[in-house]
This record gives sequence, structure tokens and C-alpha cells, in this order.
Amino acid sequence: MKTPNTADLSLFLCIARHLNFSRAAVELGLSPSALSHALRTLETRLGVRLFNRTTRSVALTEAGTRLYQRLQPAFRDIADALADLDHLRDTPSGTLRITAGRAAVRLALLPLASRFLAAYPDVRLEISDDDAFIDMVGEGFDAGVRLGERLQADMVSLPLGPYLRSVVVGSPALFTRYAKPQQPHELRQLPCIGHRFPSGALYRWEFERAGQRLEVDVQGPLVLGDVSLMLGPALDGVGLAYLFEDMVRKQLASGELVQVLGEWSYYYPGLHLYYPSRRQVPAVLRAFIEFVRSQR
Repeated sequence: MKTPNTADLSLFLCIARHLNFSRAAVELGLSPSALSHALRTLETRLGVRLFNRTTRSVALTEAGTRLYQRLQPAFRDIADALADLDHLRDTPSGTLRITAGRAAVRLALLPLASRFLAAYPDVRLEISDDDAFIDMVGEGFDAGVRLGERLQADMVSLPLGPYLRSVVVGSPALFTRYAKPQQPHELRQLPCIGHRFPSGALYRWEFERAGQRLEVDVQGPLVLGDVSLMLGPALDGVGLAYLFEDMVRKQLASGELVQVLGEWSYYYPGLHLYYPSRRQVPAVLRAFIEFVRSQR
């Protein structure tokens, strides 16, 4: 067996991470056909099939899974070792990949990103906005941004801001047709804009007052997968929306939206930057961590 080189193994890891030839080809700067040919060459050298491929799916074989599990931490250590050399440079450089929920990107990450990139012009920041919970390390991300209550226990976290307050809002026109609710359970009788998680579950609106917590299943004419998209339909009077106060502060001040059930507003632990608790933190991530701390 001819021993494959690191480029061959990097190619394998990229395909295994995406389980999609088109996305892997884009990342590697190759055509899907060239990537497929390179994989066949690697499999021939190793004498085993690494992937089961059909026209609709790509999946690791048992041999591919075992190779991926062994190679991934080794290549991560190599990347960390190379990134760690950045402390010898005047300024960090390289790519920082961050995964974050869509609301987190808009509320916290993008404002930080513009200032960070201005301070570190040699850094390339790649942000993936996805509300689904993923294997951050397995997907090749350096860090993530999520609500503090949803972080995994084995992650190091750093607050990006204060607690976030949820609000129920509707347009003035909506309240010419419906009475304002006085209790959360009354929302079941009103048109509400729903939110469906990537898992398929519908979000139950959360409320709290004087230590009493409630969750309400709401119904309405519209369900969205991206919370930030609720603002437009709420302004148009489609239904009530459940949003972070920071997302509608301007519309509340102008009177375009009206808040209801304010005494029941729920507070979430603020957004956090989180990253794996491993010994070596890449220099570009370390620079971002220190930048976040400097902005608090």
C-alpha cells in the first residue's frame, strides 16, 4: 500500500465533515468530479472503501468512520500548533470560523465582527448562521455563539452581553381587531407568528412573573424558521411576535409596534462566545477572545 500524503488525508477529512461532495469541492477549490477522482485514488491506495455513495447521499463506511475519528484530533493538533506560531507575528492572521444562531449573529456577532476585522486586517472571519445545534469541533468551527442556557458543559464560555429580555409585540392595527391579552393563556385565542426549530419542534413561548414560569403553545397563520423574519409580518399585522427586546426597540419607540404582557417578560442568559476546553487555543481565536473581553 502506498502511504497517502497529508493533502490526501485533508481531502478525506473535508468530505467526511460535509458528507457532501459539492460543498467539500467548494471549500477545497476543486470541481466535484476532480474531488471524486481524488477520493477513488485514495481508496485504491488504502485498499478500503471510505464512503458509501449514491446519487442522493454520502455516508462514511465503518473504515471511513474509524479513520475520521483517528485523523480529526491529529489534524486539529497540527492546525493548533501552526496557529500558535502566530504569537510570533506582530498581528494574528488566518481564518476564524464561528457558528452562531441567526439572532445571535444579528444582535451581537456582526457588530463585534466589523470592529474586530478593522483591528486585525490579516484575519478572515467566516460566520455560519444556523439555529441547529451541531458538533462544532466535528464541523471544523473554532468557536460558537449561543444563549448561555444552551451551552454544552465541556465548553469554555465568555459572556457577550447582559441578559436578553423577550417581548410579545403586535401592530396597532392588530389591536383594532383583537383585545390585548392580559394573561399568557389568552394568546391561544389570538393569531401568533410561530417559530419552528431545525429539529422540527415548534417553540413554546416562555413567560415568568414573580417566580412563576409558564409555557404557551401558540397558533397562527404563519410559522417561520428564522426568528428575525418575524419583524416584517408583525409590522404588517399578521400576528403577534415573540422577539428579543433589542430586535424591536426602535419599532416600540416609534409606536410601529405595541408590547403586551410586559410584566410576564422572560429573561434569557445573555449570548455567550464558547469554544472547546482544550489546552492550545489558536492564536486567531485567542485574539478574538481578548478583543471580546476588551469590549465589555
